[in-house]
Amino acid sequence: MLVVALFLLCALLTGLAVATYLHPQTAALYKVSIPLIPGGVALSGFVLSGAILWLSRTPHIGHSGQSYRELASELSQIAGKSEVVINAINDGVIALDGKGNIQLINPAAQQLLGWTKQDAMGLAYRSIIKILDTKNQPVADNNDPITQAQFKNQVVKNDSFSLQTNSGKSFLAAISVSPVGQPGSGVIIVFRDITSEKSDERQRAEFISTASHEMRTPVASIEGYLGLALNPATATIDAKARDFITKAHEAAQHLGRLFQDLLDVSKADDSRLKNDPSVIDIVPFIQGIVEGLTPKANDKGLRILYKPMPETGKDEGRRLNPVYYVNVDNDHLREIADNLIENAIKYTPKGDVIIDVTGDNSKVVLSIADTGIGIPREDQAHLFQKFYRVDNRDTREIGGTGLGLYLCRRLAEAMGGRIWVESEYKKGSTFFIELPRLAHDEATRMIEQASVDAEKQMSAEQAIAATDAQMSAVEQQLSDLSFTIPSMPEPAPSAAVVVETASAPIASVVTPVIPAPPLPAPSTNPQGPVAYPHATPAPVNTPISAIEANPGQFTRSPQPGISVPPRQ
Repeated sequence: MLVVALFLLCALLTGLAVATYLHPQTAALYKVSIPLIPGGVALSGFVLSGAILWLSRTPHIGHSGQSYRELASELSQIAGKSEVVINAINDGVIALDGKGNIQLINPAAQQLLGWTKQDAMGLAYRSIIKILDTKNQPVADNNDPITQAQFKNQVVKNDSFSLQTNSGKSFLAAISVSPVGQPGSGVIIVFRDITSEKSDERQRAEFISTASHEMRTPVASIEGYLGLALNPATATIDAKARDFITKAHEAAQHLGRLFQDLLDVSKADDSRLKNDPSVIDIVPFIQGIVEGLTPKANDKGLRILYKPMPETGKDEGRRLNPVYYVNVDNDHLREIADNLIENAIKYTPKGDVIIDVTGDNSKVVLSIADTGIGIPREDQAHLFQKFYRVDNRDTREIGGTGLGLYLCRRLAEAMGGRIWVESEYKKGSTFFIELPRLAHDEATRMIEQASVDAEKQMSAEQAIAATDAQMSAVEQQLSDLSFTIPSMPEPAPSAAVVVETASAPIASVVTPVIPAPPLPAPSTNPQGPVAYPHATPAPVNTPISAIEANPGQFTRSPQPGISVPPRQ
């Protein structure tokens, strides 16, 4: 549909150019403003070729009014067909001139944004197209795809922003902005509502993440038990059983890697990938990965060559390599290199796998080349899409899910780099990973700072561990102590004390007598009587009759100036 629209619009503009050249009044009668459908194709070549065709078709135009009318009629028919094509497009299409004013808005755009053609025509695009970021805030100019396309004069696409309608609602939109002609001539904006697509994609990602997480645990258990069965120290099996268990163990490992890839892909889609960069010297880092995969290549009869260090452990044949520092996540880079080198081994029936590291002052490029089956040109554009696999007779016997290269692309983008491929069918492929290079001085400073931070963290962890050990020791000592409470002696029975008067007893008051605490054992002294230290004699109740018979014995001497009256 877009190709047809492109052809019709080019023909229309070509006719207008011819009409303008032949008679300016005719062009004024059929003046239109229908720009090119997105694609970024310049109009000059089409206009020139179309002008030649139009002139060849009308060699006897001259100044005949009939010829003008025929030309105008034909142009009108082409303009009508172009308008029908644009109006039939389900995506919103808006054309802007060099000043950012709206020159065309198709019915789909009117319906999506809630603006009519009469209200929108001639207005600045910011009044109609309100782009919101992920936080529902208006995008800044440096993130505005329309501004970027106008400034860079290249196609800009984005599917993470939202568009706000005239009524204040918003919807997720896939936006493509394509410049037309020379810089500053205008742009074409094409957008569509992808809210339901994003919802379905999010639900699929959640399902994949949950299923992978739940199934990874039993698969890991199966893999572990199969590993124990293959270990001579834990099991004794015959050769035939060992062969069966080895195949089952390899299948379990493959299934575990598949679930891990699914989890990583779901994290990448949800922006949950952790990125913990550190300074890496990429040449020895990749060397370790190559050495780990060399046995797999040798088992298949392939020669694997790492050009910076062609023969590990030998000095001859080596080249002098500069130090390439990158500040990236170790796990991300390892996963990319592992995946690409394993793919090169997998898809190469015979020949070589060559890994190289090159770069300049601003970037480092890792390349993995093979002499394998190659990739057809029509598949190369889709190679880094999710679940995409090259389907031909050369790849059907080789297992795969189509997730590895997609994950490599997402990881490379997360590290600020990019990945691409150069391949020729039946002649091999070369994959490239480009990463930002870190200057030597900056890398040295960051390495020293990381070492200082690691020492501080280690000291803090050691202090926390020592404190935890002391607390554990104290808690152990407290738990070992046993406390016993001594039993109290039984209280003596209460005694009744009778209070009497001179004539007769008035009342009997029962007063509890608190027993004295038990005395300590007497100390034996052969030279003296037995002594009870701190012994207090028990109180004695004196009858009132004895006090009345001899009151002076029980009273103090009166103080001077105080007279005690006689008892009545």
